[in-house]
Amino acid sequence: MLVRNHMTKNPITVGPDDDVHQVRYKMLKGNFRRLPVVADGKLVGIVTDRDIRPYLESAGCKPVKEIMTRDPQTISPDDTLERAAQILLDRKIGGLPVVENGKLVGIVTTSDVLEAFLEVMGVNVEQTARIDMLLDQETLDLAGACRIISQEGSEVLGLGTYREKWGESPIFYLRLRSTNPDHLAELLRKLGYKVLGVRP
Repeated sequence: MLVRNHMTKNPITVGPDDDVHQVRYKMLKGNFRRLPVVADGKLVGIVTDRDIRPYLESAGCKPVKEIMTRDPQTISPDDTLERAAQILLDRKIGGLPVVENGKLVGIVTTSDVLEAFLEVMGVNVEQTARIDMLLDQETLDLAGACRIISQEGSEVLGLGTYREKWGESPIFYLRLRSTNPDHLAELLRKLGYKVLGVRP
């Protein structure tokens, strides 16, 4: 998954000389929590609702350039969404400006990453469930489980593995569209699969 496919393109921006009340108006109007700061077509900073909050009650006009984060961390539209997620997590920030050839082309946020995660997991499709299982026999595999599910008239939307703790045996999961996932789980159990459970 690439950043360019999940970012907000051509984001609303503010200038370094805009005051906090102008920024607050744009944030409220667009339901934003952060805005890139651009001067002469170049990204020079980023300002968040947390940055401006202390100055909203003051009588004077505080310019953005005095409170913004200068030279913020950026990412390329051709970077992976996984890398964006790692940067957001490591730096404990909620959004990354996306820059290509020195020009601001988008912004990617924690919400964008979570939506993409749900999309790839198939969670945002109606009537889906996840079956978790352990594969501890050489004769049983995910391909076989997928065939069984398909033969029962259901559809496998995605599959993968995860570990509750590193070093433990991997847990395999199937995200499927089915009106009766409990029936499928029971059928797999009868055929020798070690089904751990059915989850939404």
